[in-house]
Amino acid sequence: MFECGDCGRAFPAGWRARDQHCEATGHSRPEYECDICDAYFDSEYSRRQHMIQDHLYCCDCDRYFQNFNNIKQHLNSKTHRGSTIKCPFCAASYTTAGGMTHHLERGSCPCAANLDRRELFRLVRSRDPRGLISNHSIEPITVTYTADRRSWNGRGYECSFCYRTFASLSGLNQHLNSPVHQEVLYHCPNQRCGVEFKTLAAIVNHLESETCGAMRFETVQRRIGDIVSGNRMLRF
Repeated sequence: MFECGDCGRAFPAGWRARDQHCEATGHSRPEYECDICDAYFDSEYSRRQHMIQDHLYCCDCDRYFQNFNNIKQHLNSKTHRGSTIKCPFCAASYTTAGGMTHHLERGSCPCAANLDRRELFRLVRSRDPRGLISNHSIEPITVTYTADRRSWNGRGYECSFCYRTFASLSGLNQHLNSPVHQEVLYHCPNQRCGVEFKTLAAIVNHLESETCGAMRFETVQRRIGDIVSGNRMLRF
């Protein structure tokens, strides 16, 4: 939409009609002009959003992208965002909420040694009484699987669940105790989406991607604290 910079009148027919209006009235064009086409905007933010969405162009990096998903990932990367998401328990910083959640779920936080995928699920479920993202009918398995050398099948160490083979016994044990063969604990809050997830990091990554429109990327970054720390009930 092309607008007059002084009176704000819009000209759907294009920039020529707007320029004719400005010349006839003495009004000025909007200050911010697209670097690629002839569009004008009333703010730098509007101009940048236009160049991102319509031209797939990052002004800061002087780069074009093949599709909108690629430029969105670029703008949400460490290049532009830095590491501003902090772990609520230690000093570690991450680029996205998904990265910080993965840090907690794998039990690698030195200040929350007992917090892992299972404990984090219990914590989230306690703050999610309506079951917006957590599956209340599930109790996470507390057993730990340990394979021994009898798992060797002549080619590698074989998983008894999926028959995938691994070069080392430690690799097989890591696989057995990963979320691969464990319960589905979470689901997307968008009922029309219905995708399920085995880890909190996976559902956070899904929400950050904005693929189903359940939540904006920035909203996920702001609300991650409500999910993993504090006393607030979850809301979407």
